[in-house]
Amino acid sequence: MKRQAILATAFAFAATAAFAEIAPTAVTFAEDGSIAESLTGVPGNAEEGAKVASTRPLGNCVACHVVSALTADFQGDIGPELNGAADRWTEAQLRGIVVDAKHTFEGTMMPGMYKTGPFIRPGDAYTGKAAPAELPPILTAQQVEDVVAFLLTLKE
Repeated sequence: MKRQAILATAFAFAATAAFAEIAPTAVTFAEDGSIAESLTGVPGNAEEGAKVASTRPLGNCVACHVVSALTADFQGDIGPELNGAADRWTEAQLRGIVVDAKHTFEGTMMPGMYKTGPFIRPGDAYTGKAAPAELPPILTAQQVEDVVAFLLTLKE
């Protein structure tokens, strides 16, 4: 009986560790900026990803990108259209772009959505100094996976 309890505990611990969220500072990018491994070990939800992409306090992707599949008003045009994103990029590439596009597109204006620093801006109020501590990422790891799942539905 004691052995079964130990095995059950070990299995539960291993299962939890297998699906542990990857911290923003522990994300590993490939040379092309892609991230092969899921940040959560849990599949993304495309419907939730659409909400994140079109909701101002969340990802607000439509502030810069046109996404015809979304009904959000006043979609932006400073970033590339995301229509057909699944035809242009792989899941790993999309994950890398959402996490921190600067690993794929040097000089891009797109903010790292799952990044905690270092940042030049936003800084410490209006002092001209860097933020005194790491800032939380814009999106959670699961929200990143949800956005990636949504982007994978955008085919031409």
